[in-house]
Amino acid sequence: MDFFETVHQRASVRNFSPCEIHEAQWEAMLRAAMAAPSAVNRQPWDFVLVRDREVLTRLAETLPYARMTAEAAGAVLVCATPERAYDGSTEFAVIDASLACQNLLLAATALGLGAVWTAVYPEKEREAAVRAILGVPEAVIPLALVPIGKPFGPVAAKDKFRRESIHEGSW
Repeated sequence: MDFFETVHQRASVRNFSPCEIHEAQWEAMLRAAMAAPSAVNRQPWDFVLVRDREVLTRLAETLPYARMTAEAAGAVLVCATPERAYDGSTEFAVIDASLACQNLLLAATALGLGAVWTAVYPEKEREAAVRAILGVPEAVIPLALVPIGKPFGPVAAKDKFRRESIHEGSW
C-alpha cells in the first residue's frame, strides 16, 4: 500500500475477527511507531504490547471506550515518559507519544490490519486502572490503548478534508 493510500484508508476499527498477528508484524508496527519525530529527538515514549487474552479482557472490562479490546488480537499501550522528554516536559512527552501513536495506527493499516486510538490520558480513573492492570510506573503517562486485529467486515474511512479549515497566508 502506498503512503497516501494508507493515510486515506486508515479508519477507527472497533470490531475484530479472530486472527493471529505475527511477531514480525508487531515489530514492524512498533518500529514505525518509534520512527516518529520527537522534540530534540528525545523519543519519550514507551510501549506495552499486550497479547494475553485474560489481560485484554480485563482492559476491555475496565476502559469504557475500549470494549473492543476483548476481541482484538492484541493491543499496544502507548505511553509518554516526561522525564525523557525535552525539558522534562509533560506536554512535549504527550505530543511526541501521540505522533508515535499515529505512526502505529498507520502501520497497522499498511499491514491490512485494523486499529483504534482509545484515550486513557487525561482521565485519572482510566490512568489508575491501566497502571494497576499493566504495572505502569507513576512517572509514566499511559496515553492511549490501541487495540489491533483483523477488521470484522469492510472498513470505510471517512473523508475528513475540509477546505474551510485552510487559511493561506494568515487567518
